[in-house]
Amino acid sequence: MKVILQQDVKGQGKKGQMVEVSEGYARNFLLPRKLAILATADAINTMNLKEKARKAEEARQKAEAEEIAKKLKDCKVQLTAKAGNGGRLFGAVTTKEISEGLKKQYSIDIPKQKLVLEEPIKAFGTYQVKAKLGFEISGQVTVTVTEA
Repeated sequence: MKVILQQDVKGQGKKGQMVEVSEGYARNFLLPRKLAILATADAINTMNLKEKARKAEEARQKAEAEEIAKKLKDCKVQLTAKAGNGGRLFGAVTTKEISEGLKKQYSIDIPKQKLVLEEPIKAFGTYQVKAKLGFEISGQVTVTVTEA
């Protein structure tokens, strides 16, 4: 019996896939728990339309990520921090501060989770910070830390 999965089912497939399962498994397990629906002509058309919409949305998000990566090349975020002797900062510059600086200075909204610091920024200077934008696209942000 062919069914279309409504949720991921271990051992069967992912949400939105059409799979062949035994009639008993479908009637007694998948259908009553609303984990799948019968693969009728209408359901197959709906599945195809959803898949097409998902692919279009994914393409739009990928194009958006590429656009942000291009914008990031020109961005030089200026941050100020307090420091003690020898130019050592009190604490460190965090990805949250970099994200907020990007938003204020360039109106680019990148969540702090997508910014990657190889090591904490604990001194004045200029640093390159990698931004993982998804779809295997990443950009570089130049961060300059100066004394407050």
